[in-house]
Amino acid sequence: MIRVALVDDQHLVRKGIRSLLAFADDVEVVAEGSDGDEALALAENVEIDVLLLDLRMPGRDGITTLEALAERGIAPPVLVLTTFDDDELVLQALRAGARGYLLKDVTLDQLVGAIRTLAYGGTLVQPNLTDRIFRAAAVRDPVDGLDRPEPLTARELDVLRLAAAGYSNGEIADVLHLAAGTVKNHMTNVFLKLGVRDRTRAVLRALDLGILERSP
Repeated sequence: MIRVALVDDQHLVRKGIRSLLAFADDVEVVAEGSDGDEALALAENVEIDVLLLDLRMPGRDGITTLEALAERGIAPPVLVLTTFDDDELVLQALRAGARGYLLKDVTLDQLVGAIRTLAYGGTLVQPNLTDRIFRAAAVRDPVDGLDRPEPLTARELDVLRLAAAGYSNGEIADVLHLAAGTVKNHMTNVFLKLGVRDRTRAVLRALDLGILERSP
C-alpha cells in the first residue's frame, strides 16, 4: 500500500483528492495538513511514501517547505500540485527537491499513476507543461558560466530527449528497442555526466547548457 499525505490549505481540495484516491486499491491517504509547518510535522512523525504538496499556501509556502524538508533530511518524494499560472513556482519547486508536478485538474488515473511513479523511485514531468517550465528555466538560468559536462553519446541524447517528453524508462525502451536495464544504465550515465540526481534536473541542466533544443 502506498501511503500518501495531502497538504493543501483548501479543505475542499483535500477532501476531493482523498475521495478520488479512495478508488485506488493500492493508495491510502494517511495524513492531511493545511500548511508547510504541518507538512514538516507529518514528514517527521508519519510514515509517508509520497507527499502531495500545494505551492500557494499562507505562512510557510510550498517552496520553503521543500527547502526545509531537504535541510532536515526527511524529505519523502514530493508531488507538487499546481495551476496553469504557476510556471515560476514549479521551476523553483523542482530545484528545491520536488520529484514531480501535476495540474490540479488531472484525472484520477493520472494522479494515481504519478503517485505510483514517485513511490517506486521515479520522477514525473507532465508533458503538456514541460516546454513552458523549460522556457522559464532558460530565462532564469543563462548558459554563460555553467561548466561544460562530459559530452553525452548519441544514444544518451536519444534517451534524454524522450525523458524530456515525459516518457518513462519502460516507454523509452519500447521506442528505442532497448532492454529496460540498458535504458536505466544510459540514464545513470546522463545523471553522472550532468551532475544531477534525477531526470527532471537532467533535462533542466541539459536545456541550460544547450544540449537539448527548446521548442520554437
